Amino acid sequence: MNYGTHESERRLRALQSKSAKYTSKLFFNIFKAFFVLFLFLAIAGTAIGFGMVKGIIDSAPSVDLMNIQPDRFATTVYDIGGNLTDTIVTSGSNRESAAYEELPQDLIDAFVAIEDSRFWSHNGIDIRSIARAVNGLISDDYAGGGSTITQQLIKNNIFAGGMETSWGARIERKLQEQYLAVHLEKNSGMSKEETKKVIITNYLNTINLGYNTLGVKVAARRYFNKEVSDLTLSECAVLASITKNPSRLNPISGAEANAERRSIVLQYMYDQDYIDKQELEEALADNVYERIQNVNTAAQETNSHFSYFTDELVEQVIAALMGELGYSEIQARNLLYAGGLKIYTTQDPKLQAIVDEEINNPENYTAAKYSVEYRLSITHTDGTTEHFSEENLKSYHKSVLGDTGYDGLYPSKEAVQEDIERYKAWLIKDGDTIIGERQNLILQPQASFVLMDQRTGEVRALSGGRGEKTASLTLNRASNVYRQPGSAFKVITAFAPALDTCGATLGTVYYDAPYTIGTKTFRNWWGSGKGFVGYSNIREGIIYSMNIVAVRALMETVTPQLGMEYAEKMGITSMTKNDLGAAQALGGLTKGVSNLELTAAYASIANGGVYTKPRFFTKILDHDGNVLINNEPETRQVLKDSTAFLLTDAMADSMKANRKFARSGVSINSTSTRAALSGMSAAGKSGTTTGNNDIWFVGFTPYYTAGVWGGCDSNQKLSAGNGGTSFHKDIWRNIMNRVHEGLSDPGFPVPDSVETAEICRKSGKRAVPGVCDHDPRGSAVYTEYFAKGTAPSEVCDKHVAVTVCAQSGLRPTPYCTEKTTKVCMVLPEGEENLATDDSVFSIPGTCTIHSGNSTIIAPSFGSDETGGSSENVTISPIGPGYEPQTRPQWENSGPGVRQN
Repeated sequence: MNYGTHESERRLRALQSKSAKYTSKLFFNIFKAFFVLFLFLAIAGTAIGFGMVKGIIDSAPSVDLMNIQPDRFATTVYDIGGNLTDTIVTSGSNRESAAYEELPQDLIDAFVAIEDSRFWSHNGIDIRSIARAVNGLISDDYAGGGSTITQQLIKNNIFAGGMETSWGARIERKLQEQYLAVHLEKNSGMSKEETKKVIITNYLNTINLGYNTLGVKVAARRYFNKEVSDLTLSECAVLASITKNPSRLNPISGAEANAERRSIVLQYMYDQDYIDKQELEEALADNVYERIQNVNTAAQETNSHFSYFTDELVEQVIAALMGELGYSEIQARNLLYAGGLKIYTTQDPKLQAIVDEEINNPENYTAAKYSVEYRLSITHTDGTTEHFSEENLKSYHKSVLGDTGYDGLYPSKEAVQEDIERYKAWLIKDGDTIIGERQNLILQPQASFVLMDQRTGEVRALSGGRGEKTASLTLNRASNVYRQPGSAFKVITAFAPALDTCGATLGTVYYDAPYTIGTKTFRNWWGSGKGFVGYSNIREGIIYSMNIVAVRALMETVTPQLGMEYAEKMGITSMTKNDLGAAQALGGLTKGVSNLELTAAYASIANGGVYTKPRFFTKILDHDGNVLINNEPETRQVLKDSTAFLLTDAMADSMKANRKFARSGVSINSTSTRAALSGMSAAGKSGTTTGNNDIWFVGFTPYYTAGVWGGCDSNQKLSAGNGGTSFHKDIWRNIMNRVHEGLSDPGFPVPDSVETAEICRKSGKRAVPGVCDHDPRGSAVYTEYFAKGTAPSEVCDKHVAVTVCAQSGLRPTPYCTEKTTKVCMVLPEGEENLATDDSVFSIPGTCTIHSGNSTIIAPSFGSDETGGSSENVTISPIGPGYEPQTRPQWENSGPGVRQN
C-alpha cells in the first residue's frame, strides 16, 4: 500500500468530501422537514383562523335598517290641547327621534368631517379605518374617525356600546362589527344614498351627547333651547365635538375642551370643502358658550321635576300597562321610562294654573307655619353610631324642656333652625362626630285639590300640596294620602243609600237627641251650646250637617254593611271590615279616604248617579305612533238619577243662607255658605273631623266636581293660630269662580223621575192644614222633591192641636173655665225625657192653677246630652193671632203627658 504523504493527503481529502456530503444532506433533510412542518402549521393555522373567523361571523347577530335604530327613548306627555308638558326619562333613555329632513346639512357635515370623512363613498368600512383599528383593539377608542359611522352605529345599537372587558371579546366584536357594516350597506334593499341617509339619521339619534342627553334633537334643546333644525354652523360643530368623550367634552362643564375640539371640527369641514373661509371665521368668532351657559342657568332655575298631576299619571299609566296589557311592574316601568311613549293626558293647563295659584296664594291662609323632617347621625367617641329624627326632637321638647304644648310647628324658618341648633347643643357631647344631617322644611297647614269633569271622569287639574315642589314622585296629598273625611262622608254612606234603596225621602225624619250605641254617645258638631232640635229630616241633615240624623239614618234605615257597599260602588277603595259601625256615617274610618276618590264619588252624584273612574290620560301611543291603550271611560250606574238629584238639591241648599227651624235664639245655620259661587249653581258638602285635624269641602257645578282638603301633615289641630277651619272653603270658592268665568249657568235640571209634594218638615208626611203651619216656631210646611211614587200619602202625626187652659197653657182640669188650643209635638216613645227643641213644645201636663196649686210646673227634661240633670221649662200659651180651627182634636191623648 502506498502510505506516502500525497496518498495520505488524498485519502484524507476523500474522507472529508464524503463527510461534507453527508452533513449537507442531513441539514437539507432537517430543513425540508421543518419547512413541511411550517407549511403544515401555516395551512392548519390558516384553516383554523379562517374557521374561527367564519364562526365569529356566522355567530354575528342579524342586522338590518330596522334593528339598528335606537331602542331607548324618552316618553313625552301632552296636555288636553296637545302641548308638551313633561318628559319622562331614565338614564340612557333621554332621546327623541329626528327625521333626516329635520337635520341641518351643517350638522350632518360636521359629524361626517370629524368622524368618517369617506362616509358617503365607502361600503361600511375603509382600509384606513381598519389600520387605525389595530391600535384601537387595545383601547377600544374608535371615536374621532377610528371607525366608520356605520360601525359606530352598529356598535352602539347592536353591541350595547361595545362594553367588553377582555381583549378576545373585543376582537370578536370588532370582526362582527366590520362584517355587519359591509353586510348592512350591501343588503339594505335601498339605493346607496338612501341607505346612507338612514344610517346617518339613526347615528345622530343614537349618540351620547352628555348630561343624559341622547341624540341631537334632545341635545339641541338642552344646550341651545332650540329645535335641531334651527342650529347654526357653530352650534352644529359644538355637538359634533362632544362624541369622543361626552363627560369631558360637553359644552357646560367641559366648555374649554369642547372649544378646542370645535376648532378642529370646523377646520376639517373647511379642509373637506363643506364650508368656505368666511363661514369658518364667522363660526370661530361666535361666542356660543356664553349662550349655552345662559340656557343651562335657566334650565336649572326651572323646575325640572314632575308636577303632582304627572306624579299620579305615572302611577295610572303603570297600572294600565299591567292591567290591560299584562306587563309585569318592571316591564311597565321600563316601557314608561324608556319606551318612547306618547301619553295624551286630560290636564287642562289653564285650569291647572288656576289651581296652583290659589293653592299657593298666601292670602287664602290665615297662618304660615313650618314643620321639619329632620335626620341626624352621630358617631360617638366609643365608635357607636346613633340616628335621630324629628320624633327625637319632639321627645326633647316634652321630656327635657317640659314643653307639653309643643306640636312640631314653628312660626318661621329661622325658628326651626334655632330650635335644631339648641337641640344639637344639648345632644352632642365632646368627641362626637356628625356624620350626616338633613332637614326639610314643609309649609303648614297643607292642602290638596282635585278638579274633574264629572261627565267624562277626566281629571283636569290636581295639586298635591302647598309650597315649592322639589322632586318628582313625592308625597301627593291629593291621591296617595288618606285622611278622615268627617261629615263629607254622610252623603256617601248614610243619606245616599237611604234615599236610593231603603225607601227614605228627603223628608224622612229622625229624632235629634242624645244617641248612644254601646259605650259611644253621639252629639252634633255644634256641641251642647245649642242643644238638640228634635225631629229633623234628611234634607236638614245635609244642610246643617247633623250628626245624629246621619248616624240614625245609617243604623235605623241603611245598616253599616249597605253603607259600605255604596261607598265602594262610588269608588272608595280604602274601607275595611273595622268600618262596619255607626262612626262610618260621620267619616270615622280606620284608614280614611283620598281626595281623589272622594271627589270621584261626589262626581257620580253630579253625573246623575253614574260613576266614572277618574282618568288622567285618554290614550297612549307607542314609539311608532301605534295606539297602545285607548283609555275609554269606565262607568257604572251607582245611584238612581232621582237620588242623585235629591242629594244635589239638598247640597245646593247647604250653600245658601238657611237657618234651622227652631226656637228663637237657637241659631243653627247651613254649613257651606262660605263656598258659594258667584253666578253659578253649585252643590256641595263640608266635612270637619273631631279635633279639627282635617277639613274638607267637596262639591260640584253643572260643569266640574272639585274636592279640597286642608290639614297638617302630622295631624296637628287647626286652631285659630294654625290656620283656622275655613280656609279650604275660600280656596274652593276662589278656584271654582275663576274656573267658571264666562260660562253660562244651566242650573241643575229636575229629571222626569222626580215630583214635588207639600209636607210637614217635622214628620215628613202630608201637612195638616191649620196645624203644621201653626207650629209655635213658625210654619213647618214646605214643598219637597220626591222620587216619583215615594211622596207620602199619610198625614202628619208629629203635630197635634191640644186644648189647654187659657191661663196656664196646660191641659185643662174640670175647673178651667177658659180654654184655647195650641199646637204641640208628639215625642218619640222612650225619648220623652230628653231635652230637645221639640220637647219644649210637647203636650203639657195638667193645669195647676185651677186645681188648688199655685205653681206651673212643666215636664222635667234632661238638660245635658246624657240626660243626667233636669230643669223646669215654662210653657207659654200659643202666641197672639192664633185662632182655633174646627178640626179633630187629639185632646188628652198621646205620649208626653205628665200626670200631677
